[in-house]
Amino acid sequence: MNVEFDFTDRVALVTGASGVLGSAVARAFDAAGATVAAADVVEPDEDDDFFQLQRVSFYEGDFTDEPSVEAVVEAVIADHGEIDFLANIAGTWKGGTPLHDTDVETFDFLFDVNLKTMFLASKYAIPSLRETEGAIVSVSARSSLEGGEGDGIYRASKAGVRLLTETIAEEHRGRIRANAVMPSVIDTPANREMMPDADFDRWVTPEEIAQTVLFLCSDAAAATSGAAVPVYGEA
Repeated sequence: MNVEFDFTDRVALVTGASGVLGSAVARAFDAAGATVAAADVVEPDEDDDFFQLQRVSFYEGDFTDEPSVEAVVEAVIADHGEIDFLANIAGTWKGGTPLHDTDVETFDFLFDVNLKTMFLASKYAIPSLRETEGAIVSVSARSSLEGGEGDGIYRASKAGVRLLTETIAEEHRGRIRANAVMPSVIDTPANREMMPDADFDRWVTPEEIAQTVLFLCSDAAAATSGAAVPVYGEA
């Protein structure tokens, strides 16, 4: 089954756009006709075809820093007039040690990159999203549904994303839809290198997650807000 989305004349802000998942989401919005504001703390590689995509503009900004986020959102609105969709894709994983051996720098890092970026981007995009009656989609994680050995801080930060998503949905009921996607292991080069003996065919691809993000922004999901949507692939 082929599904097509038409986001012509709509503006999507995608954070973490230089990463594997963020770039897949930006490309999917571009393919659907949206104007894409692709934001990240670092520009994509020079040989990345981002710069050949017709409707994608890059905005450099540190989304863990409030003034930087405010400046990027203001620039996007100045350039394009509004924000219709916010895709909070910025995030990372770090683990491998039990809680009592985890340093506070790891705690700060994961909560900054996974949760603070989502909070700040949402905070500054919400006024425009209320005007456009838009949608926010953020990235939580399957593992945030329970505790686990070695990556408890990561799980806690992603649980926070899910809870803030529910809060936004409740606070802006009828004006903004807010949902989260819940990946298991994403099929990325870094994960393949980390787990070389895994069955990669069972993992969810960035492109599959991107299609779910677009669905949650579309009119087809008009009745859905405050949800945590599994995107597990076959894992």
